[in-house]
Amino acid sequence: MVDEAAYRRAQAQSSPLPCVFRAALLARQAGCELVLRQALAEREVLACSQVTAHLNCETLERLFLERATFPLKLHPGAPLTHGTVMRLHCGGLQGLQQVLDAPEPDVHRLVGLAQARHGSLVQLPWERIVAQILAWQPRRRSSPPDT
Repeated sequence: MVDEAAYRRAQAQSSPLPCVFRAALLARQAGCELVLRQALAEREVLACSQVTAHLNCETLERLFLERATFPLKLHPGAPLTHGTVMRLHCGGLQGLQQVLDAPEPDVHRLVGLAQARHGSLVQLPWERIVAQILAWQPRRRSSPPDT
């Protein structure tokens, strides 16, 4: 059994810039050319290799949350459940990919493309992105085989 406090300390020391969209990356719903993967206590830890990219991803995540708070009926300041984080990250990145007509969901490339085409992340067509956040559903587990 792993001491969770010790794990958190080791994680903070080994990856000072944890990947903002690690939930989507670990679920294989997106990728990133800047991600650093590392094993720590039999878990996969994802970190960002560039400070600027990390800040851009934090901004995008805040915008996903800000724009989808009312439609998802979230309470501002309340902790987010894992399912809500997955919906924000996976649905938001899927929506961004569709809005930009990008061939693949690479987070760093999507952010760069969004900034190049729209000037800033704030200027994106948020109605379409939020619609994808609302529509996103997790993959269904396969049913156990009949014996």
